[in-house]
Amino acid sequence: MKLPEKTVERLSEYRRTLLDCLNKGKTHIYSHELARLHNNTAVQVRRDLMLIGYSSMKKKGYDAKELIDVIGKLIDHKNGLNVAVIGMGNLGRAITTYFIGKRPKLNIVAAFDVDSNKVNRVISGINCYHVKELKEKIKASNISIAIITSPPEAAASIAETLVMSGIKGILNFTTTPINVPESVFLEEFDMITSIEKVAYFVKDQVKG
Repeated sequence: MKLPEKTVERLSEYRRTLLDCLNKGKTHIYSHELARLHNNTAVQVRRDLMLIGYSSMKKKGYDAKELIDVIGKLIDHKNGLNVAVIGMGNLGRAITTYFIGKRPKLNIVAAFDVDSNKVNRVISGINCYHVKELKEKIKASNISIAIITSPPEAAASIAETLVMSGIKGILNFTTTPINVPESVFLEEFDMITSIEKVAYFVKDQVKG
């Protein structure tokens, strides 16, 4: 079953909240509580969970651990997936440092750069290789997802190399839109555009 992208996003967010609940000793949660934490509606929460075949809300709410397991079985790969970060500047290092250990089924196993001061070093706990080794290392380490945090002008050529190397999914953090075949899932996140979007909705409320 292929879920809509927005549904997958919400399920990931629900799981993150449920994990936080467990860490705080809260074992059950109601749909309206989950909805409030995500600026959502209880109806949407129930609809999302029914879509994945889960509707066993008892008198004390959803069982957090049980729901975490259900979501995990649906959106995670059973054997886990390996991830590479291309571009180990400030953003690449920040993403790598933040993400390591967050999800056992997603493992950042390699980083790539062109800077001789970064190549053949361990950065943020990950071995960093030269971009020229992309194809070789992707195959050797069975990497299926790539995160591009390179300078914008390099994004298109890197994406082309990634596709040729057999990458199945790309998360592009650069400001350069890239094109990939339909067989490769692409998610693009432009921080400047996102900040400008926020600024647009704020500007009329700011004096001056």
